[in-house]
Amino acid sequence: MRLNSKAVSRALLLLLAGVVSAQASPRHKKRAEEKQKSKSGWWSRVAHVRATQPHWITPLATVTPLLEQEFRFDEIRQPGPNGAVTWNSFAGKGLELIPTEHIEVITGVPAYLDRGANSAAQSGWDDFPMLVKYRMLSSPAHEGNYVLTAFFGATFPTGTNGNGAGKVVFKPAIAFGKGWGDFDVQGTFGASLPAGTWQRLGTPLALNTAFQYHVLGRFWPEVEVNSTAWPNGALSGKKETFLTPGVVVGRLPFWGRVGLTVGAGMQIAVTHFHRSNHNLILTIRFPF
Repeated sequence: MRLNSKAVSRALLLLLAGVVSAQASPRHKKRAEEKQKSKSGWWSRVAHVRATQPHWITPLATVTPLLEQEFRFDEIRQPGPNGAVTWNSFAGKGLELIPTEHIEVITGVPAYLDRGANSAAQSGWDDFPMLVKYRMLSSPAHEGNYVLTAFFGATFPTGTNGNGAGKVVFKPAIAFGKGWGDFDVQGTFGASLPAGTWQRLGTPLALNTAFQYHVLGRFWPEVEVNSTAWPNGALSGKKETFLTPGVVVGRLPFWGRVGLTVGAGMQIAVTHFHRSNHNLILTIRFPF
């Protein structure tokens, strides 16, 4: 019996191809799995979250309803009615992370309050703040250009030298935003609810609204209305409202995927009752 040399050659080639394919397929499979894993990783999730919401900038004082990932440092100069000036470093800002598609977690740095020589109060650390955002609805600019988010925040009594509330304070709120072209409105409405008795602190209600306009690519001039009312407690019946003009510039390239955003503004009291006036706000943020 004669063997056909061409048939043998074809059989050997098929066998060799099968062996190579069997050895290569696990590698290809592993690479495909790694590629798929990278698509569902942390940075891809952050990119997806940003792509499915409006592309506004975070205002100076009003907490944005958008989910953001950044490190933020604020410095506020607060002149009091008696002439004393308090420097508020960090102002409760800090690290902001997006662990899931609909959730942002903010771990703030307790503010350091430098009271100055003319203040009756002592300098020291304020309470430790945390905030969790849950984005319920959102749509990017080319669709509805809106967002609706629930907040649940709290501060924990870590203040020193009489600074801080002295007890846990829960801070639920609802945040909203709507844009029309280069113009947008962002706002929050919430309450502060002290754990236990509230006779001293009360349950103040806060309403903050920011009106922004996007110009020249990276500039966001704005005007905010920041208002707090006390229906009870030691300041029962009082209301404090600030008009806050300012500008935020960003996002500027900084290093790799890290950007830079800066801003400045001034809170001007427009109500008879106010605990400070002409508060200068400076902000530096590193979104990533």
